[in-house]
Amino acid sequence: MGLSVGIVGLPNVGKSTLFNAITKAGAEAANYPFCTIEPNVGIVDVPDARLPVLAKMFKSGRIVPAAVKFIDIAGIVKGASKGEGLGNKFLHHIREVDAIAHVVRCFDDPNVTHVHGSVDPLRDIEVINLELILADMETVEKRYERIAKAARSGVKEAQVEYSILTKVKEALEDGKPARTVQPGNEDEAKALRDMQLITAKPVMYVANLAEDQVNTAMDVPAVKIVADLAAQEHNEVVPISAKIEAELAEMEEEEKQVFLSDLGLSESGLDRVIHSGYRLLNLNSFLTAGEMESRAWTIRRGTKAPAAAGTIHSDIERGFIRAEIVSYKDLIAAGSMSAAKEAGKVRLEGKEYIMQEGDIVHFRFNV
Repeated sequence: MGLSVGIVGLPNVGKSTLFNAITKAGAEAANYPFCTIEPNVGIVDVPDARLPVLAKMFKSGRIVPAAVKFIDIAGIVKGASKGEGLGNKFLHHIREVDAIAHVVRCFDDPNVTHVHGSVDPLRDIEVINLELILADMETVEKRYERIAKAARSGVKEAQVEYSILTKVKEALEDGKPARTVQPGNEDEAKALRDMQLITAKPVMYVANLAEDQVNTAMDVPAVKIVADLAAQEHNEVVPISAKIEAELAEMEEEEKQVFLSDLGLSESGLDRVIHSGYRLLNLNSFLTAGEMESRAWTIRRGTKAPAAAGTIHSDIERGFIRAEIVSYKDLIAAGSMSAAKEAGKVRLEGKEYIMQEGDIVHFRFNV
């Protein structure tokens, strides 16, 4: 699976600057044939320092990191759910993403007009949240009567959907996002996921700062406000400077690292956004390495070995026999795969094995 993130925000909050930086920093599209590139889609590599090390050890022909797809949703304005502005044209795109990056303006700049005339993060967040809630309300109301009728007729699947739909409808009418609703069981949880409601998706708030504020981001009053809200919602806040990200996107890797070091930063804002997305969605990575390539694969935490094999190819999952696994840490400590085997660090795992972050795996299968 790949991670997809929808970027939302009011006009002039730095959303387009960030997306343009993402696009310029984009991965080589040829490595990701499963992705369709559109004008409003950018794909970037997930930073993973382990892959070059493995590529050198295994003399791999190429390195293929995991990828994140960012979808830029046109600046949403008040009334977007009813057709105002351009945002409503793109709201359907966001139903297909895994998480939402909500860009919030936390900088003052008289040269950059704010659509509401002043910097007020909570107000801006509320405007976007309301439009997304209204968009979901429209979806829910369209389904509600039809599902209610089927539920009354005794259709089991409809009864399950009607139960969770009723809870979601009440939450939305109270101005609460669908992600605040607790499904009663796994069937309800699946029905909720299948609705693809925008407000059911996890959110990270991307607090866009001035360039001279990135080192003291959490001391900025506007960021503190966003961070407090994120904590209340069990979401995350990622402080960045979209202007700095735009500069980084133009640099070579070595120059980028020097620039970040001079700023007192260990990684770019884009990398922090990606890592935040992984945490929000409980994702991790397993690795494969050989002469052809060293590659990272994204799975959800708790995924068992056969399902992980299926992310490579369905035939491998179908014919799964065993997984030959060594942890990255143990392999590097041993110095080579043969040394890791001699040290007893390479093990065979069966169908019930739960994949761990940094597992290097060779799947044995027969179809």
